Amino acid sequence: MGAVLAAVLGASLVGCSSTGGKRAEERAARAAAEGRSAVNTPRWTFAMVTHSGDGDTFWDIVQRGAEQAAVKDNIKFLYSHNDEAQQQAQLVQAAIDQKVDGLIVSLAKPDAMKDVVAKATRAGIPVITVNSGSAESKAFGALTHIGQDESIAGEAVGDELNARGRKKALCILHEQGNVGHEQRCAGAKKAFDGQMQNLYVEGTNMPDVQASIEAKLQADKSIDAVVTLGAPFADAAVKAKRTAGSKAEVDTFDLNAKVATALQDKTLGFAVDQQPYLQGYEAVDLLWLYRYNRNVLGGGRPVLTGPQIITSKDAAELAEYTKRGTR
Repeated sequence: MGAVLAAVLGASLVGCSSTGGKRAEERAARAAAEGRSAVNTPRWTFAMVTHSGDGDTFWDIVQRGAEQAAVKDNIKFLYSHNDEAQQQAQLVQAAIDQKVDGLIVSLAKPDAMKDVVAKATRAGIPVITVNSGSAESKAFGALTHIGQDESIAGEAVGDELNARGRKKALCILHEQGNVGHEQRCAGAKKAFDGQMQNLYVEGTNMPDVQASIEAKLQADKSIDAVVTLGAPFADAAVKAKRTAGSKAEVDTFDLNAKVATALQDKTLGFAVDQQPYLQGYEAVDLLWLYRYNRNVLGGGRPVLTGPQIITSKDAAELAEYTKRGTR
């Protein structure tokens, strides 16, 4: 939606005729393809600070979307991340000290971020939250939140498990204290007609993740579904299933190239896509729209990018996009 509005604004600068609008769109497309800005607005600086750990492919996709929008919008884009809440807050403070023109933050652990986000808004820096913290975003003073409602996404998982006839599921939480993860599992448990149990694992230690899931599956052969909350953990769950001799279906939140392949060969049952590229792209684009034209989307509610249930029949169509790192 942000990209559409940006195109409309660009067209308005060259006149109201259909020819003028078309020419503006063509110029914007050529500029983006050549890595040049499609607008002549000031070169503002936007910072994005997330709770990503090192090597997280999900956040690579978010970052890629943000960077591509920044090129189009003539934005100097700064990206930093830390999976420790206090360190993430310090990175936000560093962005405030640099007097950035816009700020994008994730709120996986909102209590640790509340004060520093308030500092940003008091300093006159517009803030957009992404991915985590939809419930806290408005109260913290953000313009809007871009992502999926984690409770609704969880309920979609519960509904899909019901449709597949599952009776006993395991929900794997890989980051303790992440409110979004808790909401996903709680939503799934609410909608699921069967039994669902949470299993907490150390997400930074993949062998431990696999061993923990394996032990649970060996101890309880009645578990017929394992739901992981991130694409990298789906592979560990599949390996744990094999070594445990379990027949449980493995499903996951989030999509990447490996997940798309596993869906096609039916190693995985389904995935829940929240479109991370869109979260990064729209966050930058909406900040640009706010700086340029005081536009705000959402009307006080989150701008939803998911959930979308992806199965084997959808995966082939999306495979080319996952390989290029945009889905």
